[in-house]
Amino acid sequence: MDSIKEIWGAGNLRLCSSTATWAIVLWVASVSGAGAETCIAPVRPFVPSEPKSVQEYRDLIQRDFEAYVQDIQEHFRCLGDERARAFEEAREVSDEYGQFLDRAAQ
Repeated sequence: MDSIKEIWGAGNLRLCSSTATWAIVLWVASVSGAGAETCIAPVRPFVPSEPKSVQEYRDLIQRDFEAYVQDIQEHFRCLGDERARAFEEAREVSDEYGQFLDRAAQ
C-alpha cells in the first residue's frame, strides 16, 4: 500500500503536470503543421543478384516494379502539391510581412 502512495502521492504531481504539459506541446506542434503534406518516397524494388532467384521470384519482382512506378508517380504529384502549397504560403507570409512593416513604420 505504501508503494501506491509513493507513486501517486503529492510529490509526483509535478511529474504528472510535466507529462500533461508535454502532451499539450506535442499536440499544438502537430496541429500547427497540419497544412503541410508529408511526401514519403517509395522504397526501391529489390532485385536479387542470383539468376535462379530472379527466375523463381520473377512475377513478384515484376509486381514490385509496377507498384513502384505507380507509387513514384503519386510521390511526384504529392511533391508538386506540397510545392504549390508552400509557394502560396510563402506569398501570404510575404504579404503579411509587408503589411507588418507598413504598420510598424507608422
